[in-house]
Amino acid sequence: MDCFFHARVPAVANCPTCSKGICATCRDSSGLCPSCRLAARIEGASSQTTLTGGRAPYRGGGASYESGAVVPPRAAAVSVGDPLDPVESRALVALGYPLLPLALLSLLERRRSRFLKRAAMQAIGFNLAFAAFWGILQLMSSLAIPWIGVESAILIPFLVPLFLVASVYYGVKTWHGDEVRVPIVTDWIEEHLPAA
Repeated sequence: MDCFFHARVPAVANCPTCSKGICATCRDSSGLCPSCRLAARIEGASSQTTLTGGRAPYRGGGASYESGAVVPPRAAAVSVGDPLDPVESRALVALGYPLLPLALLSLLERRRSRFLKRAAMQAIGFNLAFAAFWGILQLMSSLAIPWIGVESAILIPFLVPLFLVASVYYGVKTWHGDEVRVPIVTDWIEEHLPAA
């Protein structure tokens, strides 16, 4: 008898839930086939309550959480992005953090969700805030004020690495669909542009 999931691979056991033949690659410590493990994870995830963190018992045939035959699913990270957002659109918005023209271009895209529009506005605000901060430091360092000019001139070389690290961090979070909150920019956007 061959494995149900792999053609021409001999089955080493049968799944205790659905009785499908499974090979050594498909079998795990609980003895379930991949489709039964997936069904248990989906049922477990849909039966979990988010407020109390409790879990309803598994109602599938054969295996249960209490017996240890089914591995309970892990809690997933909170994702606010629409799963229907194309990967290309999320990548375009994510690249808008280090590259301002791509953030502007992502605002012109027709198929964008509220999440992508808000992320694009944050990317534009992030770039403009860094440019304004750099301009203020440049102006202060060029003035002949004794201590402020020297201190601001010392900070200028650290702005480029700080910008790159922050833009990559926010870009990766946006690309994964996680909520991004740029400290000052997000509050300003939520206050002045509530539709974004």
